[in-house]
Parts: sequence; C-alpha cells; structure tokens
Amino acid sequence: MLIAIPDVLDADHLARVHSIIGDAEWIDGNATSGPQAALAKRNRQLPEDGKAAREAGALVLDALGRAATFIAAALPGKIWPPMFNRYEGGETFGTHIDNAIRIRRGTDFRMRSDLSATLFLSDPDGYDGGELVVEGQFGAQSVKLPAGHLVLYPASSLHHVTPVTRGARVASFFWIESMVRDDGARRLLFDLDQAVQSVAADKGHADPAVIQLTGVYHNLLRRWADT
Repeated sequence: MLIAIPDVLDADHLARVHSIIGDAEWIDGNATSGPQAALAKRNRQLPEDGKAAREAGALVLDALGRAATFIAAALPGKIWPPMFNRYEGGETFGTHIDNAIRIRRGTDFRMRSDLSATLFLSDPDGYDGGELVVEGQFGAQSVKLPAGHLVLYPASSLHHVTPVTRGARVASFFWIESMVRDDGARRLLFDLDQAVQSVAADKGHADPAVIQLTGVYHNLLRRWADT
C-alpha cells in the first residue's frame, strides 16, 4: 500500500536542497548497485558520502523529524541517510526489488529495509515520464508527485521508474527500518492514528472516546513494536 505524504519539504527547504545539489558532481547510479540492479538501472546519483549528499540529506532528515504524518506512517526506528538521484535523456530503472538488509560500507551501520521512500524534488510539469510504478496485491500503482512530496511503499514491492524523455527528474530516496516490521500491522496503526486525530479534532483530546482510542493505539503499538 502506498502512502503519499505532502509538503515534507516546503518551498524554502526545497530551494536550499537544490542550491546544494544543483552544481554537485553526479556519478553513475550503479556505483551503489548490486549485480541484479545494475542490469536494470540507468541513472545518476550523488556520491553517498560526498559533501552535497551529506548536507542535503541532513535537511531532508530534519524535515522528516517534523513531518507528523511520516512518523505515524513509518514508525521509524532507523533511516538510511538520504541519497539523491537524477534521470534524464531516456534514463530509467527497470523492475527490481530493494535489498532486505542495507549495510553502510566501512561502518557498522546496518538495517532492515521495511519501507522505501521517494521524495520528489522536481516539479512534475518539468519532465515527461519518470513515474514510480509499484506493483502490489491489487495491481500496479503509478506515482508522480509535486516537488517536496514523499511516497512510502513496502520495500518488498517490485517497482520501477519509467524512462524520462524530457527534462530531468531529481529525487531523494532512502529506506526505513520500522519499529513495526509487519506491513499490515503498521498500516492498521496508521489508519487508527488518523482516525484518532480526526475524532480528537471534532471532540477534543479530553473526550473519553478519544482517550480510549488513544489507549488502544498505544497498546497495539506496545504489542507489535520491536525496538
């Protein structure tokens, strides 16, 4: 199930990210690919340990920490340092699945990838193609969001990026190890959280029904969370 989260980056933060990455050196995206992904992947990305990726990634992480919907949907335990890619001139990424375990070379940082995230940085009117297509139980879903918006989807999903035939598609991408690894349980918690927020907005946080629903949410989270 896809979850689109609007306005993770506002106009000011979006401009700051572009100012950092705009003149940076972009390298072959297969610098971080495994053998299978390398067969399908044709794009460019910033060196993951380069200055531009670190600075822009810090802005993205800061924004994620303020994004209540992202936190409710992902229940993040660990977040892979955001990376940045660019597609143009027919570049594409064929159907693939993300690695289950991510290990940062030269460090002891490792994590399970429960969720994949794409944060769109280019205005959708500025390029043709470049849709993120995610396959799921009920068929394929195509995603092309406004700049600053983010989409979350299970890292276990087959997905691809269609060829960019005009302009350039720039995005940040990363993975999340959730405190709740089961996709179904995590989605139920998200739906319950959104319902609690809706009832609280109508009745107030002191309403007995809101207090009871909040207790149900936290008791389910306590049961399912792996911290």
